[in-house]
Amino acid sequence: MSKDKLLEEAIKIRNKAYVPYSKFPVGAALIAESGEVYTGCNIENAAYPVSCCAERVTIFKAISEGETKFVEMAVAADTIRPVPPCGSCRQVMSEFFSSNMNIHLTNLNKDTKTISMEELLPFSFQPSDLNRT
Repeated sequence: MSKDKLLEEAIKIRNKAYVPYSKFPVGAALIAESGEVYTGCNIENAAYPVSCCAERVTIFKAISEGETKFVEMAVAADTIRPVPPCGSCRQVMSEFFSSNMNIHLTNLNKDTKTISMEELLPFSFQPSDLNRT
């Protein structure tokens, strides 16, 4: 799938976002190594901390379907600049994405920034950090 098509999938899925509080819909699309494309949108809750961002919904959806290796991701929102993922999403992304995986960030004007996982969250906490030996 081309980068442009992946970005379109992210833009399209944002229409399904459940955002009655922030009114800030976000969409994400993820290509697994298998070739399967997973999409997700943000889902809010009146108890704000239990809301879930589009990036995490998409990753969790793919993981729940048995995917563990990913090729690239696109994230879209109606922002002035290409939308940056929040810190929580960056940490989840770093758990499942290789350091050189491309993440395409965009807005509805199709201003796009492509960044690697390492650039998005340098020196991230990794599973290997839990090993003391």
